[in-house]
Amino acid sequence: MLETGTKAPDFTLQETNGKPITLSDYRGKNVVLYFYPKDMTPGCTTEACDFRDQNSRFEEVNTVVLGISADPIERHQKFAVKHELPFTLLSDPNHEVAETYGSWQLKNMFGKKSMGIVRSTFVMDREGTIRKVWPKVKVAGHVDDVFQFVKQNLV
Repeated sequence: MLETGTKAPDFTLQETNGKPITLSDYRGKNVVLYFYPKDMTPGCTTEACDFRDQNSRFEEVNTVVLGISADPIERHQKFAVKHELPFTLLSDPNHEVAETYGSWQLKNMFGKKSMGIVRSTFVMDREGTIRKVWPKVKVAGHVDDVFQFVKQNLV
């Protein structure tokens, strides 16, 4: 997993409308980049809705929220519409970006081992330096923690 103080690796992925989004396009803004396992699942829905509910607060402190999973664009579209998500979801179907950031890991669920995205969050400052990493995120209270970090350290 990438560490605090390193430059965030740049990437380009498609967002829900098929438009390519490049991380470096957001230079000049803080970025919350969160990796999540799968659209429409309970934990991922809670996390997305928590970011949705605080999105305007993030915008007030010059911060953009980007969510990444390996789900296809069509699934992201349904997820974003169903839950009225005001931020960008990016599709990483070959999990290349998740691998680069260290969020693609061996998971063990009920004795079954498989590779997948481990819920994790990275906060980048206006210059694209990673300022905070949350590996293996627990959803409850996480978005509040992320917002407090941004407000106290990047405003």
